[in-house]
Amino acid sequence: MADRSIRNPEPEFRMAAQTMHGLEKVLAEELLRLGAKDVETHNRAVTFTGDRGFMYKANLCLRTALRVLIPIMDFTVRNEQDLYAEIKKIPWEVYMGLEDSFAFNAKLNSARFGHSQYVAQLAKDALADRFRERTGKRPSVDTENPVLRIRLFVHGDQCSVALDSSGDSLHKRGYRDQTNLAPLNEVLAAGMVLLSGWDRTSNFVDPMCGSGTLLIEAALIAGNIPPGAYRKGFGFQRWNDFDADLWQRIHDGAMERISGNRPLILGGELSKNVARKAETNIAIADLKDEIQVMNLGFEDLPAPEGRGILIINPPYGERMDEDVDINGLYKMIGDTLKKNWAGYDAWVLTSNMEAAKHIKLTPRPKIQLFNGALDCRFMRYELYAGSRRRERPEQAAGSTE
Repeated sequence: MADRSIRNPEPEFRMAAQTMHGLEKVLAEELLRLGAKDVETHNRAVTFTGDRGFMYKANLCLRTALRVLIPIMDFTVRNEQDLYAEIKKIPWEVYMGLEDSFAFNAKLNSARFGHSQYVAQLAKDALADRFRERTGKRPSVDTENPVLRIRLFVHGDQCSVALDSSGDSLHKRGYRDQTNLAPLNEVLAAGMVLLSGWDRTSNFVDPMCGSGTLLIEAALIAGNIPPGAYRKGFGFQRWNDFDADLWQRIHDGAMERISGNRPLILGGELSKNVARKAETNIAIADLKDEIQVMNLGFEDLPAPEGRGILIINPPYGERMDEDVDINGLYKMIGDTLKKNWAGYDAWVLTSNMEAAKHIKLTPRPKIQLFNGALDCRFMRYELYAGSRRRERPEQAAGSTE
């Protein structure tokens, strides 16, 4: 059994940032730019080494991370008795006081345990019993807003225990007030912008912008604005070892690095009601001067002069009325790209690969991403201006199929 407490004499410790499938390399690059050490990619996660200040910085600045976890214990588990005993051995009083609330979340990939809720309940009892035996009292459970969020991962006969330093998922930026029926996850949106290879100075266009998530994430990236700048707080701020002075220095340093870079960022939205929702979110993010939203369909949206990137997240046909011509919609996308947007690079995210054939352009690459539970492809279409340009190697980033 290995104890990896962050309160040992070493100033640095291992952490794990969770992300979405297809964004692991993007997240690893973010971590390296922030100064992480020993960065390793895994399935939907990236592990790395840093100190407490870096943990604060990672939560504040990472665009494609969902959570930053601090692993504290690994052990072998054969049955529920082993699990209870090993959880009870952990010195929980180091991490929390009797007055602090807690909650366990369990994820299982093991035939030894059938239900994640049962495993979480067993772990909760072990922690509470440890306190009861030492103090005569049990700390309270709060599944909504606990002081200490604890993550359990059981894979086969191996169990890992980690503290969740983020609190609410990091995709909850804090700027979204109004949403349409299917808002795009902020982490996915940021990952799409970064995968596109956008240079942060040329035009950025989302012609079907919905509630404006892609536009806002692009503006945050262009201005080097920390994605966590709008949040009310993070989980680590309620921990008993929280260093308020260190956090203030990390926060202030990140805010000082915000740039005045203001490329043209344009959104189009056919629905007047949804366009208003996008404008509300943009105003909450204090980005009204950086982003323009036009209440126009894609066919009528004027292409800004110069070059740039379009990222389109069209309907997939999952929630549309049966009488809507989804194939016709994708044909319109292809026709409009060819007619009006020569010189741009267009990226389309969709789970409807049959409809995507009606774009009638050859995508390269196709990157697998998941929008919720939907298995999607993020596809790049280079729209040639005049004679065929040589493809730039950096534009073909990501895995291909």
